[in-house]
Amino acid sequence: MSYFDAASTAPLHPVARQALLASLDDGWADPARLYREGRKARMLLDAAREAAAEAVGCRADELVFTSSGTRAVHTGVAGALAGRRRVGRHLIVSSVEHSCVLHSAESFEADGGSVTQVGVGRTGEVDPSAYAAALRPDTALACLQSANHEVGTVQPVADVAELCRAAGVPLLVDAAQSLGWGPVEGGWSLLTGSAHKWGGPSGVGLLVVRKGVRFAAQGPVDERESGRAAGFENIPAIVAAVAALRAVRADAAREAVRLRDLTERIRTLVPQLVPDAQVVGDAERRLPGIVTFSCLYVDGEALLHGLDREGFAVSSGSSCTSSTLTPSHVLKAMGVLTEGNVRVSLPSGTAAEDVEHFLRVLPRVVADVRTGSGPREAVAAHARDGVLVVDSLGKRCPIPVIELAKVIGDVPVGGTVRVLSDDEAARLDIPAWCEMRGQQYVGEEPAERGTAYVVRRLS
Repeated sequence: MSYFDAASTAPLHPVARQALLASLDDGWADPARLYREGRKARMLLDAAREAAAEAVGCRADELVFTSSGTRAVHTGVAGALAGRRRVGRHLIVSSVEHSCVLHSAESFEADGGSVTQVGVGRTGEVDPSAYAAALRPDTALACLQSANHEVGTVQPVADVAELCRAAGVPLLVDAAQSLGWGPVEGGWSLLTGSAHKWGGPSGVGLLVVRKGVRFAAQGPVDERESGRAAGFENIPAIVAAVAALRAVRADAAREAVRLRDLTERIRTLVPQLVPDAQVVGDAERRLPGIVTFSCLYVDGEALLHGLDREGFAVSSGSSCTSSTLTPSHVLKAMGVLTEGNVRVSLPSGTAAEDVEHFLRVLPRVVADVRTGSGPREAVAAHARDGVLVVDSLGKRCPIPVIELAKVIGDVPVGGTVRVLSDDEAARLDIPAWCEMRGQQYVGEEPAERGTAYVVRRLS
């Protein structure tokens, strides 16, 4: 099996495994106790905190360990908002933040706060000027990821941090995807990370709150971790997490060059090998190991299963792989194709021959899925007032786009076709199909059921 889903969770680093086993013998006691075993545990915890702070670029007393990266985000957002409640109740986030940030924003909004979502361009990058425009006198906190988890685009954190600093607003950075590659530059105020993203064990996150940032921990607190992460510290896991971070950082510069070359090969060859494939994300400002592409006329879940049968573990932001049948919020915000989406995220040590094998297998798997994804029955189409109408109601991605592609040749140049669909993914995929196929997307029209998407044939 070739594991190409490191952005979800990286394999446990060998150094982390060694550190975990070693610290199980010395790190089991309560670090708050004064007897010998407690002091040994405290020394391990303190050493891990010092090493983590050095890797992050902060003071040791600014960093606490949490039970996960998600918990670090929830604690950081809630504490910063509560600490600056007198300033106001306005929060800024980008539209492509990890779901844990967006869930925090939803909770804050439900409690009476106001939230501004800053949009992104087609590469997934925010414009710092959009953050500047969103800042208000009552803004309590702004959030921005260091790099996107689905497409790998690196965000202009330093520029946004400077704008926030000038406005007196703290910036929280979700650095889960990038921290293994290096520290986050810029004058950020709060930062979060997750150990399983860089080869540490799951169940360990970190939260950094810079000195001088107003912060009020929410919920019941105790004396552990500065009152910001209640509960007994998992010292063996923490030690292993920090050992993994140091280990991957030591090799990051060399490995980044190698993985960037491998993902660049995927970015270059996929559009050549697979017809109607769109590579998404920024070509230059991206994490080394992530490359994401989408394929027209492909059921995303079937594509992932097909690749799994061939020995490749990949991820997807396609609506067809979601239990809610809704498109990826990241791809939706970018305005790119969502159907048949594949995210390849290479772990450190990935062999070049595994990538070459993936490129050999992919075209055949996509072709097989396309053969099996097409409508079994004739397209339900009829003319109404001189306009061809395709009834795709009740059909899920990628069927509405497949049916549109089947009938567009029957429409005279300059004529239009209306596609009726109640699938949310059609709102994104039909415009994306038009851009890829050189047709004009006219827009949406109301319909008795679902929505009518109007397309004009240009060629």
